[in-house]
Amino acid sequence: MSNKIIECVPNFSEGRNMDVIRRITDAIERTEGVKLLHVDPGKGTNRTVVTFVGDDNSVVEAAYRAICVATELIDMRHHTGAHPRFGATDVCPFIPIANATMEDCIACAHRLGERVGRELGIPVYLYEYAATAPHRKNLADVRAGEYEGIPRKIILPEWKPDYGPAQFNEKSGNIAIGARNILIAYNVNLNTTSTRRANAVAFDVREQGRKVKNEKGEEVVQPGACKAVKGIGWYIPEYKIAQVSMNLTNIQVTPVHIAFEECVKSATRRGMRVTGSELVGLIPKQALLDAGRYFLEKQQRSTGVSEEELIHIAIKSLGLDDLAPFHPRERVIEYLIEDANAQRLVKMNLREFANETASESPAPGGGSVAAYVGALGIALGTMVANLSSHKRGWDERWKEFSDYAEKGQRIKDRLLSLVDEDTRAFNRIMEAYALPKNTDAEKAARQQAIQQAVRYAIETPLQVMELSLQSFEVIKAMAEIGNPNSVSDAGVGAICARGAVYGAYLNVKINAGGCEDKTFVQQTLSRAEEVLQLAKKLEEEVLHIVNQKIAT
Repeated sequence: MSNKIIECVPNFSEGRNMDVIRRITDAIERTEGVKLLHVDPGKGTNRTVVTFVGDDNSVVEAAYRAICVATELIDMRHHTGAHPRFGATDVCPFIPIANATMEDCIACAHRLGERVGRELGIPVYLYEYAATAPHRKNLADVRAGEYEGIPRKIILPEWKPDYGPAQFNEKSGNIAIGARNILIAYNVNLNTTSTRRANAVAFDVREQGRKVKNEKGEEVVQPGACKAVKGIGWYIPEYKIAQVSMNLTNIQVTPVHIAFEECVKSATRRGMRVTGSELVGLIPKQALLDAGRYFLEKQQRSTGVSEEELIHIAIKSLGLDDLAPFHPRERVIEYLIEDANAQRLVKMNLREFANETASESPAPGGGSVAAYVGALGIALGTMVANLSSHKRGWDERWKEFSDYAEKGQRIKDRLLSLVDEDTRAFNRIMEAYALPKNTDAEKAARQQAIQQAVRYAIETPLQVMELSLQSFEVIKAMAEIGNPNSVSDAGVGAICARGAVYGAYLNVKINAGGCEDKTFVQQTLSRAEEVLQLAKKLEEEVLHIVNQKIAT
């Protein structure tokens, strides 16, 4: 898979026949350059949301192949389901994920739309950022009237398809192809079976709200509580509950946890209770991390905990496991697209890591170990911050220590990533030396690759030094003002931090010997020496504080 990553999330109007769904996803998986991330069928909605990623050319090809299969196997003349729909492949949005722009996704939408209209004879409407007119931007407007309303709507000049024939395709209906930002399809579960009451909550929450009459008897719109939220209420026989079904179109404006909280408020006012929630498809990791922090802050507890703990708190607080087990590794976008080899070392247990280090292989070596020692050092400082945040009698200071713990977690996570990064830097040098050198051109390319790899191998341990130096801010503060019962832990953290700086310094020096850019070497060694001396000084200061407190 290339560095450009675009996500495609087609929705197919079939959620019950698993053979049809499998044949659609097989077409995607057989496409080179894409990775199928998630398949989410819903019996009640009779709809399946599929998520896959790849470069721009690959996602367009995979989407086209999937639409071809859906066109063959799904007959809209016999389709029923709770979710609004107007086509066999109902919607097919492209979303920029990494090293891709919205312009890339708009281009994908046009390429796919033109091909679907021309080769499959399906009317195509472009929506969101790919829309060709303002009234086509909103998907709800494009799909208004649903499948049953297509014969009347498609003949109107303002609803002529962007691609494909302007005539009713009875079997396949229409398709909306778009380019958009991350959208979270999210349902909140209620302890009722009433669609009307679920709709009342949806109208309270969604941006467009509801229509009401003012004191003059005129019909006006009463906005809902949350901007960038679309919502309706429905009953799901599969679960025997009603839900508030929402699309969160901009989680920077209304995050998942705020939409959830507004549903809780509305349901409570109306005599109902929220029992949990359901994610349809995938979610960005940051959305769950933000939710975890939000709920910890409500409890006045430290938010400076691990990524895994924040996600656990988010899942339990939102009730994402109410209807089915929720496994983050299967539902978080970043976890699904991460390179398994990118974190090979940090995913080992302690014994495995020690054994790997002690083996005859030259990597992992001192650079990786220095990064790990640095991570352990700041982890100890962070531990003291969290213990201090929860110390009896210090309740009013929880936010002060929580802020230190958050800083510590950020440094720790970055140092952990450098454990594997240092080994990759070493491997890049070995790969460069293995390049062919038969011709003058090959020799020049090989030498350039070697020098780029050497520079990378110098910069990586320098990052370890800088981060380990930053960790002293947290460690020293915890020695001074943290829980006195844990002051020795802060001391050990300082020793680890200084050890990480010194170990990484040795790697900077030895790798600098192979670099031909003498100006870069001189500047780098000068900074490395400065960081080393600062770390030694800070270690002495922390240990002086620690020993004084232990003595008294």
